[in-house]
Amino acid sequence: MSARDEVLRRVRGALGPPRRTPVPVPRGYLTRLTGPEAASRADVVALFTERVAALGVAVRHVGGDELATAVAAVLWGWEAKRIVVPADLPYGWLAELDGVRALADSAVLDVPALAGVDGVVTGCAVAVARTGTVVLDGGRAQGRRALTLVPDRHLCVVHADQIVGAVPEAVRRLDPAVPQTWLSGPPVAPSEDVPPHGPRTLEMLVVED
Repeated sequence: MSARDEVLRRVRGALGPPRRTPVPVPRGYLTRLTGPEAASRADVVALFTERVAALGVAVRHVGGDELATAVAAVLWGWEAKRIVVPADLPYGWLAELDGVRALADSAVLDVPALAGVDGVVTGCAVAVARTGTVVLDGGRAQGRRALTLVPDRHLCVVHADQIVGAVPEAVRRLDPAVPQTWLSGPPVAPSEDVPPHGPRTLEMLVVED
């Protein structure tokens, strides 16, 4: 018997026989916002904006008819010439672009190609007000995970009805079998202990439909 097999044998012995019935898990924590924070939908959206800004993320509220202009303004502010977007990003989001080339994501865009663009524009699956977090799960207008991990700048569009109060509410909207990316502010600066990962610049547009 190898040393590995011996360790595993001891672990199995310490755990005892497998349980036939599930172990009850206490669920006494809060599953949604309570008190003044949850007074109204507008308060939840306002809390999200406050928490996002506190994390160092530029965030702006726009109306649905202003979204294309707002997207273009952010990209012009980046002095972007070429961006990448999920293949199913709504065309209307980019309708006001001028002088910026938008590449629809495809298999030919490998990591070096993604690293060479000036930024990415995506939507999200859900957002959490209490933590200022956005979650992407590869659904509509989100694309594959590499899109939000490789390019240097990320503009994320969040619709107001995608914002929930607390993390458990977000979890209930998500499929646990699907890989997810949770973003709470831009990543920490790389160091000897922390390698670079994710965009250095994260901006958000909150769309009030």
